[in-house]
Amino acid sequence: MKNIKSIFFIIPGFISFGIGVAGVVLPVLPGLPFFLVSSYCFAKSSKRVENWFKQTKLYKKYVEAFREKKGMPLKEKVRINLIADACIIYSLFQVNFLWVQCLIIALGLYKHYYFIFKIKTIKSTEVEME
Repeated sequence: MKNIKSIFFIIPGFISFGIGVAGVVLPVLPGLPFFLVSSYCFAKSSKRVENWFKQTKLYKKYVEAFREKKGMPLKEKVRINLIADACIIYSLFQVNFLWVQCLIIALGLYKHYYFIFKIKTIKSTEVEME
């Protein structure tokens, strides 16, 4: 049973990790949210995989800085929001149900509220110093 649980979390963890790595390279894809998902999945899968992930430079640069400082640089917040907003706007034009469009708009507004008021904005130099 434990092996099934491990596989259930390891596979999405590595998929998310791969997308996160792509997000580091591609300017239109944010890496941090995917590394956070990877961190969660690896923590639930096995100690060995979790320890491996915590030793990577990507974890130390993105996840550890986010967890310790409880925030992210303004540049990263803006980039994530712009990409998400583009997807939200695209979705609004693809959906023909008014109630779904209202739900999408409400979720988009909540996303902005969360990024502005709940996630602390830290200076880029605080992350780079470590």
